[in-house]
Amino acid sequence: MSDMMQAVEISRHGGPEVLTRVPRERPRPRAGEVLIRVAYAGVNRPDISQRMGNYAPPPGASDLPGLEASGEIAALGDGVTGLAVGDKVCALLPGGGYAEYVRTPAAHCLPIPQGMDMAEAACLPENYFTVWTNVFMRGGLEAGERFLVHGGSSGIGTTAIQLAHVMGARVFATAGSAEKCSKCAELGAERAINYREEDFVEILKAEGGANLILDMVGGDYIPRNVKALANDGRLVQIAFLGGPKVELNFAQVMMRRLTITGSTLRPQSDLAKARIAEALHREVWPLLEAGRVGVVMDSTYALADVAKAHERMESSAHIGKIVLKVG
Repeated sequence: MSDMMQAVEISRHGGPEVLTRVPRERPRPRAGEVLIRVAYAGVNRPDISQRMGNYAPPPGASDLPGLEASGEIAALGDGVTGLAVGDKVCALLPGGGYAEYVRTPAAHCLPIPQGMDMAEAACLPENYFTVWTNVFMRGGLEAGERFLVHGGSSGIGTTAIQLAHVMGARVFATAGSAEKCSKCAELGAERAINYREEDFVEILKAEGGANLILDMVGGDYIPRNVKALANDGRLVQIAFLGGPKVELNFAQVMMRRLTITGSTLRPQSDLAKARIAEALHREVWPLLEAGRVGVVMDSTYALADVAKAHERMESSAHIGKIVLKVG
């Protein structure tokens, strides 16, 4: 195995053109880690934020973008058990996925679900870890509840719709075109709301309000989300595409017993992520293998075309996941 590899680094903060292919020294797994020979890497919004200088890697993480990948285990760090060189896995990464090799904690790896190829498997970790954490662990969604997810045609949105639907919730989703709304309905949303033409607040209030909302927009959506919640409803915030600051009257939060919470995945501890991986393996992997939930893939780009992949994501024209073919 060569000591060098090809990788994509952020040469400076800016647009997609700053993504540059470079030779890098191949990482070596530390204790409790594995080295993965990357087949495919997922492209996610945090990669764009990092490229633009708005999302610094946590201490000790690779400076290379890429938070999820599929591939084959190439080496084991000290103390790793339950995995072997040659095993095919998908994994949540602390960074470094835009490269031929990446290291990550062994406990953040999951087997490739039966019947799923490597490209599809690379779409799983970031979205399924995020949705499971925020919709079910933090948001406490239960069967029969009314669930609203914004950005329903995104990777997060398509995952949330499927999981909430299969768990017995009534699913509502917002999206920005008839085509995107049609996809949301196909995945299990009983009502797909074109936010350019309809008011999600009025639609949800007519249904009795949302018991849980998963939002990645923020900005002026935050007070609208609060209005759309049922009494005792919960709002879970996972991103701020529309900005993190807004004026909000908290009296209604008190009077209607609302809960506003949120989280980001990357800064959480290795142990917390390992526990999420265990829950996914137990609760969700059987659903994936049975074909009851899956991934929606938008497009695949060669590693050399990574700038085009970022342009595609920033256009917001995509439906589902964008991946890079690395190996």
